[in-house]
Amino acid sequence: MPLHLSYAADLPQGVSSVFILPAGTKELPADLTDLPEAARQYVHDQLASDSKFVTVNHFTHQHYFVVAATKPTSHLVAEELRKSGYQLHGLLKTAKVQELYIRDLTAEGNGALPLAEGLYLTAYQFEGYRTDEKSQAPASLTRVVLTGSTVSAAQVQELEGLLLGVCLARDLVNEPLNKLNATQFAERMAAAGDEAGYHTEILDMMHIEALRMGGLLAVNLGSPEPPTFTIMEWKPDNARNAKPYVLVGKGVVFDTGGLSLKPTPGSMDLMKCDMAGGAAVTGVLYALAKNQVPVHVIGLVPATDNRPGGNAFVPGDVLTMYNGLTVEVLNTDAEGRLLLGDALAFARKYNPEMVVDIATLTGAAARAIGKEGIVAMGTAGDERLHQLKQAGHRVHERIVEFPLWDEYADHIKSDIADIANLGKVDAGAISAGKFLERFIDDYPWVHLDIAGPAFLTAPDSYRGKGGTGTTVRLLYDFLKSQA
Repeated sequence: MPLHLSYAADLPQGVSSVFILPAGTKELPADLTDLPEAARQYVHDQLASDSKFVTVNHFTHQHYFVVAATKPTSHLVAEELRKSGYQLHGLLKTAKVQELYIRDLTAEGNGALPLAEGLYLTAYQFEGYRTDEKSQAPASLTRVVLTGSTVSAAQVQELEGLLLGVCLARDLVNEPLNKLNATQFAERMAAAGDEAGYHTEILDMMHIEALRMGGLLAVNLGSPEPPTFTIMEWKPDNARNAKPYVLVGKGVVFDTGGLSLKPTPGSMDLMKCDMAGGAAVTGVLYALAKNQVPVHVIGLVPATDNRPGGNAFVPGDVLTMYNGLTVEVLNTDAEGRLLLGDALAFARKYNPEMVVDIATLTGAAARAIGKEGIVAMGTAGDERLHQLKQAGHRVHERIVEFPLWDEYADHIKSDIADIANLGKVDAGAISAGKFLERFIDDYPWVHLDIAGPAFLTAPDSYRGKGGTGTTVRLLYDFLKSQA
């Protein structure tokens, strides 16, 4: 079970607490009367020696002191506090602390939320399928309480709603294929909608065939399971946008590469994460609905697995997509763009304010900037991209913009069809984006390639190991700012 976040106006005596101190502080506030003189002197000595993290053990409860970082911008201070939440969680786990209070003593008073955020995301654990008693034992820490006048109950409730969306996305990414095929994925999205309050419609094989979504149908040919196309909609009565924002998420629940079987050793092992874009869209819709954010948003998730069995599509095939464009298949492992192409063309029916697609699309993006950032490109214009980048800085899911120059269209030329589904050796992330560009209409569009940060093979601070839920916090922040 996830942590529960709550708010209290005052800090009780005799409870385990963490205090956020101003950068450069050497003294404790005089009103911390819960500390005996010897303990106060110990903390003073630690602060004087520039310690950034101090622990005082009262045997019945614990006190922790976190010194806020000195950074040039506030978003980097917030990120350091999230990382402090990761460090703090290890200490709380060792001490078996069940309930923790957070009090921010800095002049700015904006540190409690990011500290709680880092703590909460670090505490996330995929329930999984282990049966031993230790794995099934619940975590000691169950409740974190934010206190004082620098934070409100509404802010705490909103943060919890957002982080529940991140954890939902993480859960979906961490599920193996035999527990989450395309149909089960669609059902999980619908169940999340029932819980949070957004509407869901699931298009089955018959509907997808009627719509002539040639990309999604082709990728599905080798699978024993049918594809799905899930439409999620959050449309509150007080929505402030006349036209909806549309989020499109890649939903390849497992990718073998198809007949172009993945050649790199170990590259197939993690391919249950190839639906991380669809999971992120689900997490964003869940968080928006849970927090009643007044913005109209539609999520589209085409889903299937990509296998080499049965009547699988082959290199050399020519597909007719939903919008009528023909595509020559040069590599069946470049399948995500085929699903997204259909969905991006389908998005036109909503007359959208803006469309954002999210996908673990190319190894080229991961090789270019690693797990530290998200590759972006599109037609939305400098102002909207700047707003997305600003949101990325605030939540530390940073965006690096790649160009979509006209010359890159040459990379996806085909001799026998309108375009090919694979570009040249160089600029692979961009040629994939250039492919997607052919399926948008006149609406503003941004493509986010999350191949690097979507799934981590080793723990990375509060992002943990496995599915990270990347772009849920980013897109929530962006959409909330638009509202």
